[in-house]
Amino acid sequence: MFNIRVYGILINKEKQVLLSDECIQGKFYTKYPGGGLEFGEGTRACLEREFMEEMQLRVRVGDHIYTTDFYQQSAFNPAHQIISIYYFVKALAPITVPLHSKAFDFDPLLISKQQIIPESFRFIDWDLLQENELTLPIDKLVTKIIKNNA
Repeated sequence: MFNIRVYGILINKEKQVLLSDECIQGKFYTKYPGGGLEFGEGTRACLEREFMEEMQLRVRVGDHIYTTDFYQQSAFNPAHQIISIYYFVKALAPITVPLHSKAFDFDPLLISKQQIIPESFRFIDWDLLQENELTLPIDKLVTKIIKNNA
């Protein structure tokens, strides 16, 4: 079974990169914003929807950065293979959701409620962005790609 994920790299005018911090099944992940492709949806439409759902933010999807070209087993279901697709995105309006200055800055009570995935967003300065800031292997690779191509 394939699980297709689509992620956006948003870099603001201050040359900061947007990150998403989440607690999923009791584990903490720092990743790029985005999510799962739904049936009948294109990858760009998926990314537009994900930013709207998660951040109430309209984005324009730009250049393709990378699509997974190696086997990656899902961290959540060993029967699933993950294929991740990354694009640059540009915000079409100001960000209105709360932005945080530290990782995993969300209400601890949400962690105990399994039906809600706690999520917070923050910017990190481009110069401070390193592979080890991200949790997922493909995100780490994309970080290396965008830093090497800057």
